[in-house]
Amino acid sequence: MLIQQSFVDIETASGPMRTAIYRPQQSGRFPAIIFYSEIFQLTAPIARSAAIMAGQGFVVLVPEIFHELNPVGTVLAYDDAGKDKGNQDKWSKSLEQHDSDTQALVDFAASQPFCHGNIGAMGVCIGGHLAYRAALNPAIKAAFCLYATDIHSDTLPAQPGNQSFERMADIQAEVHFIWGRQDPHVPAQGRLKIYQQLLASGINFHWQEVNAQHAFMRDEGERYDPALALTMYQQAAALFQRAL
Repeated sequence: MLIQQSFVDIETASGPMRTAIYRPQQSGRFPAIIFYSEIFQLTAPIARSAAIMAGQGFVVLVPEIFHELNPVGTVLAYDDAGKDKGNQDKWSKSLEQHDSDTQALVDFAASQPFCHGNIGAMGVCIGGHLAYRAALNPAIKAAFCLYATDIHSDTLPAQPGNQSFERMADIQAEVHFIWGRQDPHVPAQGRLKIYQQLLASGINFHWQEVNAQHAFMRDEGERYDPALALTMYQQAAALFQRAL
Protein backbone atom coordinates (compact mmCIF):
# COMPACT_ATOMS: atom_id res chain seq x y z
CA MET A 1 0.00 0.00 0.00
CA LEU A 2 1.44 3.38 -1.02
CA ILE A 3 1.65 5.94 1.78
CA GLN A 4 1.95 9.68 2.29
CA GLN A 5 3.59 11.75 5.02
CA SER A 6 2.70 15.09 6.59
CA PHE A 7 3.22 16.99 9.83
CA VAL A 8 0.80 18.68 12.20
CA ASP A 9 1.21 20.65 15.42
CA ILE A 10 -1.33 19.27 17.90
CA GLU A 11 -2.30 21.42 20.86
CA THR A 12 -1.70 19.74 24.21
CA ALA A 13 -2.00 20.80 27.84
CA SER A 14 1.74 21.59 27.81
CA GLY A 15 2.04 23.27 24.41
CA PRO A 16 2.03 22.36 20.70
CA MET A 17 3.31 18.89 19.86
CA ARG A 18 4.80 18.34 16.39
CA THR A 19 3.49 15.03 15.09
CA ALA A 20 4.38 13.17 11.92
CA ILE A 21 1.50 11.44 10.12
CA TYR A 22 2.07 8.42 7.90
CA ARG A 23 -1.04 7.10 6.18
CA PRO A 24 -2.27 5.30 3.07
CA GLN A 25 -2.54 7.36 -0.11
CA GLN A 26 -5.83 5.80 -1.07
CA SER A 27 -9.03 7.38 0.13
CA GLY A 28 -10.94 5.85 2.99
CA ARG A 29 -11.03 5.67 6.76
CA PHE A 30 -8.39 3.64 8.58
CA PRO A 31 -7.58 2.65 12.16
CA ALA A 32 -4.91 4.77 13.86
CA ILE A 33 -1.73 3.78 15.70
CA ILE A 34 0.10 6.16 18.00
CA PHE A 35 3.76 5.27 17.57
CA TYR A 36 5.95 6.39 20.47
CA SER A 37 9.65 6.81 19.74
CA GLU A 38 12.82 6.25 21.70
CA ILE A 39 14.30 9.13 23.72
CA PHE A 40 15.89 10.39 20.47
CA GLN A 41 12.48 11.38 19.01
CA LEU A 42 11.69 11.13 15.29
CA THR A 43 14.90 9.66 13.93
CA ALA A 44 15.26 8.05 10.51
CA PRO A 45 14.81 4.50 11.93
CA ILE A 46 11.62 5.58 13.73
CA ALA A 47 10.31 7.18 10.53
CA ARG A 48 10.96 3.97 8.62
CA SER A 49 9.19 1.90 11.28
CA ALA A 50 6.17 4.19 11.12
CA ALA A 51 6.13 3.96 7.33
CA ILE A 52 6.20 0.16 7.46
CA MET A 53 3.17 0.11 9.75
CA ALA A 54 1.30 2.69 7.66
CA GLY A 55 1.82 0.49 4.62
CA GLN A 56 -0.25 -2.20 6.32
CA GLY A 57 -3.31 0.06 6.22
CA PHE A 58 -2.99 2.25 9.31
CA VAL A 59 -2.78 5.94 10.07
CA VAL A 60 0.40 6.20 12.15
CA LEU A 61 0.91 9.24 14.39
CA VAL A 62 4.46 9.83 15.65
CA PRO A 63 4.60 12.61 18.25
CA GLU A 64 7.66 14.42 19.52
CA ILE A 65 7.49 12.89 22.97
CA PHE A 66 9.55 15.66 24.61
CA HIS A 67 8.01 18.58 22.75
CA GLU A 68 7.94 20.79 25.86
CA LEU A 69 11.68 20.44 26.38
CA ASN A 70 13.11 20.99 22.89
CA PRO A 71 12.68 23.21 19.85
CA VAL A 72 10.25 21.89 17.26
CA GLY A 73 11.87 19.32 15.02
CA THR A 74 14.58 18.28 17.48
CA VAL A 75 16.09 14.89 16.65
CA LEU A 76 18.83 13.63 18.95
CA ALA A 77 21.81 11.74 17.58
CA TYR A 78 22.54 8.13 18.47
CA ASP A 79 25.65 9.12 20.41
CA ASP A 80 26.58 9.86 24.02
CA ALA A 81 25.46 13.49 23.83
CA GLY A 82 22.10 12.50 22.36
CA LYS A 83 21.65 9.75 24.91
CA ASP A 84 22.47 12.09 27.79
CA LYS A 85 20.02 14.75 26.57
CA GLY A 86 17.31 12.19 25.91
CA ASN A 87 17.68 10.67 29.36
CA GLN A 88 17.61 14.12 30.92
CA ASP A 89 14.32 14.78 29.10
CA LYS A 90 12.98 11.40 30.25
CA TRP A 91 13.54 12.29 33.90
CA SER A 92 12.14 15.81 33.42
CA LYS A 93 8.70 15.02 31.96
CA SER A 94 5.97 13.55 34.14
CA LEU A 95 3.76 10.64 33.22
CA GLU A 96 0.78 12.95 33.69
CA GLN A 97 2.12 15.12 30.85
CA HIS A 98 2.50 12.04 28.68
CA ASP A 99 -1.10 11.11 29.53
CA SER A 100 -2.37 14.50 28.37
CA ASP A 101 -0.33 14.15 25.17
CA THR A 102 -1.98 10.79 24.53
CA GLN A 103 -5.42 12.31 25.03
CA ALA A 104 -4.58 15.07 22.56
CA LEU A 105 -3.51 12.46 20.01
CA VAL A 106 -6.70 10.47 20.62
CA ASP A 107 -8.81 13.59 20.12
CA PHE A 108 -6.92 14.48 16.95
CA ALA A 109 -7.37 11.02 15.45
CA ALA A 110 -11.07 11.03 16.30
CA SER A 111 -11.53 14.30 14.41
CA GLN A 112 -9.83 13.25 11.15
CA PRO A 113 -11.83 12.13 8.11
CA PHE A 114 -9.19 9.50 7.29
CA CYS A 115 -9.52 7.77 10.70
CA HIS A 116 -12.49 5.54 11.55
CA GLY A 117 -12.18 5.85 15.33
CA ASN A 118 -10.32 2.75 16.51
CA ILE A 119 -6.90 3.52 17.96
CA GLY A 120 -3.92 1.46 19.12
CA ALA A 121 -0.48 2.26 20.50
CA MET A 122 2.99 0.97 19.69
CA GLY A 123 6.45 1.95 20.83
CA VAL A 124 10.09 1.06 21.41
CA CYS A 125 12.25 1.62 24.50
CA ILE A 126 10.64 4.46 26.50
CA GLY A 127 8.12 4.45 23.65
CA GLY A 128 7.22 0.90 24.64
CA HIS A 129 6.51 2.21 28.13
CA LEU A 130 4.43 5.06 26.70
CA ALA A 131 2.46 2.62 24.52
CA TYR A 132 1.74 0.57 27.66
CA ARG A 133 0.88 3.78 29.49
CA ALA A 134 -1.42 4.84 26.65
CA ALA A 135 -3.42 1.66 27.25
CA LEU A 136 -4.68 3.28 30.45
CA ASN A 137 -6.69 5.56 28.16
CA PRO A 138 -10.03 3.85 27.43
CA ALA A 139 -9.83 4.89 23.77
CA ILE A 140 -6.78 2.66 23.19
CA LYS A 141 -7.91 -0.82 22.18
CA ALA A 142 -4.51 -2.54 21.85
CA ALA A 143 -0.85 -1.84 22.55
CA PHE A 144 2.34 -3.41 21.18
CA CYS A 145 5.21 -2.67 23.54
CA LEU A 146 8.77 -3.43 22.47
CA TYR A 147 11.42 -3.66 25.22
CA ALA A 148 9.56 -1.14 27.36
CA THR A 149 11.89 0.52 29.85
CA ASP A 150 11.21 1.85 33.35
CA ILE A 151 7.95 -0.03 34.03
CA HIS A 152 9.57 -2.43 36.48
CA SER A 153 11.57 0.28 38.24
CA ASP A 154 8.76 2.86 38.68
CA THR A 155 11.34 5.61 38.26
CA LEU A 156 9.69 8.03 35.81
CA PRO A 157 8.27 11.20 37.39
CA ALA A 158 4.63 10.78 38.48
CA GLN A 159 2.19 11.76 41.19
CA PRO A 160 1.86 9.36 44.14
CA GLY A 161 -0.27 6.36 43.16
CA ASN A 162 0.06 7.06 39.45
CA GLN A 163 3.12 5.02 38.48
CA SER A 164 2.66 2.76 35.47
CA PHE A 165 3.45 -0.48 37.28
CA GLU A 166 0.96 0.04 40.10
CA ARG A 167 -1.83 1.08 37.70
CA MET A 168 -1.61 -2.07 35.59
CA ALA A 169 -5.02 -3.41 36.66
CA ASP A 170 -6.70 -0.30 35.23
CA ILE A 171 -5.86 -1.34 31.65
CA GLN A 172 -8.77 -2.58 29.54
CA ALA A 173 -6.87 -2.94 26.26
CA GLU A 174 -5.06 -6.00 24.94
CA VAL A 175 -1.33 -5.48 25.54
CA HIS A 176 1.54 -7.35 23.89
CA PHE A 177 4.96 -7.26 25.57
CA ILE A 178 8.14 -8.09 23.63
CA TRP A 179 11.42 -8.38 25.52
CA GLY A 180 15.02 -9.08 24.59
CA ARG A 181 16.69 -11.55 26.94
CA GLN A 182 20.04 -9.82 26.40
CA ASP A 183 18.61 -6.36 27.19
CA PRO A 184 20.37 -4.89 30.25
CA HIS A 185 17.74 -2.16 30.62
CA VAL A 186 15.08 -4.70 31.61
CA PRO A 187 16.93 -7.62 33.22
CA ALA A 188 15.40 -11.00 34.03
CA GLN A 189 14.44 -9.89 37.53
CA GLY A 190 12.62 -6.86 36.14
CA ARG A 191 10.79 -8.93 33.54
CA LEU A 192 9.73 -11.42 36.21
CA LYS A 193 8.36 -8.60 38.36
CA ILE A 194 6.24 -7.33 35.46
CA TYR A 195 5.05 -10.83 34.51
CA GLN A 196 3.94 -11.65 38.05
CA GLN A 197 2.07 -8.36 38.27
CA LEU A 198 0.37 -9.08 34.95
CA LEU A 199 -0.86 -12.43 36.26
CA ALA A 200 -2.14 -10.78 39.42
CA SER A 201 -3.85 -7.97 37.52
CA GLY A 202 -5.93 -10.22 35.25
CA ILE A 203 -5.56 -7.96 32.20
CA ASN A 204 -5.52 -9.32 28.64
CA PHE A 205 -1.85 -9.66 27.70
CA HIS A 206 0.56 -11.54 25.46
CA TRP A 207 4.17 -12.15 26.58
CA GLN A 208 7.13 -12.92 24.37
CA GLU A 209 10.85 -13.06 25.12
CA VAL A 210 13.35 -13.27 22.26
CA ASN A 211 17.10 -13.69 22.05
CA ALA A 212 17.98 -10.10 21.23
CA GLN A 213 19.57 -6.99 22.63
CA HIS A 214 17.99 -3.67 23.47
CA ALA A 215 16.99 -1.70 20.34
CA PHE A 216 16.98 -4.76 18.09
CA MET A 217 14.29 -3.03 15.98
CA ARG A 218 16.49 -0.02 15.18
CA ASP A 219 17.84 -0.46 11.65
CA GLU A 220 21.06 1.38 12.43
CA GLY A 221 23.87 -0.02 14.55
CA GLU A 222 25.17 -3.40 15.58
CA ARG A 223 22.16 -4.48 17.65
CA TYR A 224 19.72 -4.52 14.71
CA ASP A 225 18.21 -7.93 13.95
CA PRO A 226 16.46 -7.61 10.55
CA ALA A 227 14.74 -11.01 10.56
CA LEU A 228 13.43 -10.55 14.08
CA ALA A 229 12.31 -7.00 13.32
CA LEU A 230 10.31 -8.25 10.33
CA THR A 231 8.58 -10.80 12.57
CA MET A 232 7.70 -8.05 15.05
CA TYR A 233 6.16 -5.85 12.35
CA GLN A 234 4.06 -8.82 11.20
CA GLN A 235 2.92 -9.55 14.75
CA ALA A 236 2.08 -5.92 15.41
CA ALA A 237 0.11 -5.65 12.17
CA ALA A 238 -1.79 -8.85 13.00
CA LEU A 239 -2.70 -7.51 16.46
CA PHE A 240 -3.94 -4.19 15.16
CA GLN A 241 -5.77 -5.66 12.17
CA ARG A 242 -7.66 -7.89 14.58
CA ALA A 243 -8.18 -5.49 17.49
CA LEU A 244 -8.81 -2.28 15.52
